[in-house]
Amino acid sequence: MTDAAPMTVRLAGIVDESVVDGPGVRLVVFAQGCPHRCEGCHNPHTWSFGGGMEVSIEETLLRAEANPILSGITLSGGEPFAQAPGFARLAQEAYRRGLSVVTYTGYTWEQLVSSSAPGVRDLLLATDVLIDGPFMQAFADPGLAYRGSLNQRIIRVRNRLEASASLLTRARTCGSCDKWWSGPHRAAAQVSP
Repeated sequence: MTDAAPMTVRLAGIVDESVVDGPGVRLVVFAQGCPHRCEGCHNPHTWSFGGGMEVSIEETLLRAEANPILSGITLSGGEPFAQAPGFARLAQEAYRRGLSVVTYTGYTWEQLVSSSAPGVRDLLLATDVLIDGPFMQAFADPGLAYRGSLNQRIIRVRNRLEASASLLTRARTCGSCDKWWSGPHRAAAQVSP
């Protein structure tokens, strides 16, 4: 990430302590603005790109650091990747300060790794766990851990990146190489190295 990355992000709000938006106790940052507009969305108030408020990335990080019981931050929405440069900076700084990063997105892993939009790759690289895919009401399941519908995947990004230095390049051409396995979160996708 370059120093030209934004110093603020537009937010719909922040929840200081959540136990349902990722493992442990997490600070949840809700991005303002979403292009997906999923039917049955839990946060339709986050759709408008003109709503919410501009918040300093440093102020958000200080808020997280002030709470000793937090294990990490969760980027939710809205759509964090719609403000990828700013959220990448937030995620990178959180990770440097010892906080894990969970990012929710309505995009799929495959869409993100093939994107050339500014900040997308940086945000992926700063994410430990990605929850991908749009909410699909037809596949809704209230019993899923950290997800709203069966099409959404829990992707351990750091594990994928450690498995292969060229993963982001190879994943662009590997549309059918996901392996599903049962884990503590019921299902997770893992790309073959």
